[in-house]
Amino acid sequence: MRLLHTSDWHLGQTLYDFDRSFEHQCFLDWLLETLKTERPDALLIAGDVFDNSNPSASAQHQLYRFLTAARMQVPHLSIVMVAGNHDSPGRLEATAPFLHLFEAAVIGHVQRRADQGIDLERLVVPLRDAQGNVAAWCLAIPFLRPSDVPRVEDASDPYLEGVAELYRQALTVALARRQPGQAIVAMGHCHMVGGQVSETSERHIVIGGAEALSAGIFDPAIVYAALGHLHFPQAVGGRAHIRYSGSPLPMSFAEVDYPHQVLRIELDGELVTEIQPIPVPRAVQLLRVPKKPAPIDEALAALAALELPDRPEQEQPYLEVRVRLDAPEPGLRARVEAALLGKPLRLARIEPTTARSGSDEDQPAALSLSDLERLSPESIFARLCEQKIGTEMPERETLLAELNAAFAELANAPAEGNAA
Repeated sequence: MRLLHTSDWHLGQTLYDFDRSFEHQCFLDWLLETLKTERPDALLIAGDVFDNSNPSASAQHQLYRFLTAARMQVPHLSIVMVAGNHDSPGRLEATAPFLHLFEAAVIGHVQRRADQGIDLERLVVPLRDAQGNVAAWCLAIPFLRPSDVPRVEDASDPYLEGVAELYRQALTVALARRQPGQAIVAMGHCHMVGGQVSETSERHIVIGGAEALSAGIFDPAIVYAALGHLHFPQAVGGRAHIRYSGSPLPMSFAEVDYPHQVLRIELDGELVTEIQPIPVPRAVQLLRVPKKPAPIDEALAALAALELPDRPEQEQPYLEVRVRLDAPEPGLRARVEAALLGKPLRLARIEPTTARSGSDEDQPAALSLSDLERLSPESIFARLCEQKIGTEMPERETLLAELNAAFAELANAPAEGNAA
């Protein structure tokens, strides 16, 4: 059996007010061709399908046109899609009855029965091969909020232990259903311990003071875990079978050097025999000029020297200009635009930073106001702590962890007027 794993499409995203529907359509067209070539039995879409909880009509049309075309391209294809933290669970599930006709399972949230027990049955989805036989079972777990997870008595961290318990309960259902020779795979949209984060495009998830889950939530009976949320493709904790596929296109300039891919997983009975990345071509380039912040005259010279081929506007590269200033420069944008006059690219942002002592390697990266708008309060506080606490201070890591946990507790505390 063959699976394709993808996530974090963020349909409807804009990059500094530039619409990206062309790039998303290029990816979806490429994915359709990949389905035609690879002939997978199942497509796993691990959350953040849309960029926000109220996606535009055009973004929704892109999704549903793709799902319809995918099913036509590979008539036996099973599709499993779970909601991410950017998605509206209800909106994603609204078309589930229609998508069921295309053998697409859409899990937006964890439902509870009349007795308030979790409806585990709907979280365990059969995956069929080309002959229509069940060849594997999928634990389709969406992004989990505190109300979604089961209660664990005397838990030191109710959320973390609740997530682990939910996976255990869903796995129990899958083990009871599967026949010999059928594999069990899992899906999740979460932040795992040790995962590489793109701070300017991923929302940090802090629940109950804990930000990341342990890979231990995946029982050895789960032969592959298809994850979403982190945009850099990576295995978790050195475990090759627990994977983030990553985003199919860069969500910010911080991701300009990311390799974008979908993952092909080969199953032979209950075992994984191969995990192979398939590179996603980049339809529109992101340029950072200069590579590192430089004095204004040096930066302007680099811009003037740019030579790019003519392209239609929707294919022109996005540009981030990185300038180091010793003093305010009121005419900066006009000078940058003059240097770019007639060049086939789109100026997305100018990143002015102030000169600092020490080498770039010794200093944390400077953040612009637009970067700060994308960061959670917890991320900003964590960066401040990193800068203020000396690298040689004894017990530095312990102190950082305690400060971040205390801040998370304050940030998530109910307002005085809302306290129960």
